[in-house]
Amino acid sequence: MDSSGTKPRMAKKRPLSEDLGLSSSLEERFMKTTNAVQCVTLGAEDESVRLLEDLVFGAEEQLRERLEQDSGRLLEDDDDDDSSVCSEDGVSESQARPVARSAVWEDEDDEQCEEIDMTHRFRRDLKKSDAENKMTKRGLQRRLKEQFEKAMGGTPSWAEVTTRKRQKNGEHESEDEDESQDLLRRTGNFVGSSESLPKGTIKIKKCLNANNESPGGDQLTSVQFHPSAQIVMTAGLDHSLSLFQVDGKSNPKIQTIHLENFPVNKASFSADGEQIVATGLRNKLFYIYDMMEGKVVPVCSVRGLNEQKVSDFQVSPDGKYLLLSGYSGYLHLMTTKTREVIRSMKMNGNVCSTAFTTDSSKIFANSEDGEVFIWDVQSSKCLKKFADDGCVHGTSLALSRDGQYVACGSQSGVVNIYSQNDCLHKQEPRPLKAIMNLVTAATSLCFNSTSEILAIGSKAENEANRLVHLPSLTVFSNFPQFQKKTIYKTRCLDFSPRSGFYSVANNKGKALLFRLLHYTDF
Repeated sequence: MDSSGTKPRMAKKRPLSEDLGLSSSLEERFMKTTNAVQCVTLGAEDESVRLLEDLVFGAEEQLRERLEQDSGRLLEDDDDDDSSVCSEDGVSESQARPVARSAVWEDEDDEQCEEIDMTHRFRRDLKKSDAENKMTKRGLQRRLKEQFEKAMGGTPSWAEVTTRKRQKNGEHESEDEDESQDLLRRTGNFVGSSESLPKGTIKIKKCLNANNESPGGDQLTSVQFHPSAQIVMTAGLDHSLSLFQVDGKSNPKIQTIHLENFPVNKASFSADGEQIVATGLRNKLFYIYDMMEGKVVPVCSVRGLNEQKVSDFQVSPDGKYLLLSGYSGYLHLMTTKTREVIRSMKMNGNVCSTAFTTDSSKIFANSEDGEVFIWDVQSSKCLKKFADDGCVHGTSLALSRDGQYVACGSQSGVVNIYSQNDCLHKQEPRPLKAIMNLVTAATSLCFNSTSEILAIGSKAENEANRLVHLPSLTVFSNFPQFQKKTIYKTRCLDFSPRSGFYSVANNKGKALLFRLLHYTDF
């Protein structure tokens, strides 16, 4: 570089053809002959000369094929002799042998028995004793596997199939592909309904409260799982609605909606799960929260509704209707599309509880006088009524999703379980079983999705919560645990869509969450 800062230009090298006065073709022949002479002088073989010629004069394809063939040969290692042996091409075996490399996803640090701190808050629950303050990585993996199998009620079928496949040796690739395709075709079998639930004791595990991140400031009045998403909703007298994601471990909060001066008496998802309907205690005003748009819509007046206060309601399974319970035995059928009352029905005594059949064609209503009325939705006619056996004052009612059972609760705590078919066709149906495990009013009833469990609860007494095994019509003996108070007074209860979880809303503002280990899906 000169003083001006510019880089001096190098003299351009003249072609050899210009120095000798040769054409370009003659130059190529001259270079070829010269290289051949030099190679012979150096003792190179004709094969090496030919390989060099092909490389210089454009035999790329032949060279590529030969290199691929040479790289595909596996040379055996000689443990006793470390010396290299030259091949015919002048390349030593040590150079031709491919170097064994580890996969990029393998880390040498993973093989080290590094100790993990088990006192960390994320791993504290995995300890079985105070002595396990340190644990190796392999030990932690085994512990996590144990926890997973315990939470799932054993090793899932898909995991067992995968393990067996990995343990097999000498299988053909086509067989692996067939098994993989068969596994994909039968995926539904692994998440479908479980085998029949055994009676006696139920495999159940207490999880972190569903609303642990945001407990209610007052007693809860509602808890309900979303019909399709892994979400649970809670509502209470603290004027709030809250949504939580359910994973059984942290249950993170999604959202909380505050309704000013509106203690919530009942809240429920719409049939499609896109809205939440909430009624209060003081007047006929109710709110509809649209989760898709994030809007809270107050419904101040409903056309055709002549009531001073509306606090209880039911959502029809088809999503078309909202059944509002009024005073003096009135039931009002409101359309969700136009939000107007299209029919009203009148029964004897005050309404205490109502429920739609699965096809939304009929309504069961329990009165405080201990009578059950069955209404036709389309005609608003009372199809029949019958007296709940031995009931003086009715308090609750529930229908199973498969149309098999009807449960009626009373002030005395007795819960009668009927066949729904008997209730529809017999003049005086008799209960299949009277559950007498509660001594105070049975105020909450709920069937699980498979109609194998009926949950019953009372808000008048602590720990008054039972799970009934329906096939045998017996109560599970190990729930709740009576050593200590965990449930307190039951205000509402619900099962997740596929019965994997069971939640109880109590008077302490907590939504207790239990994992039912018999069921493998949410």
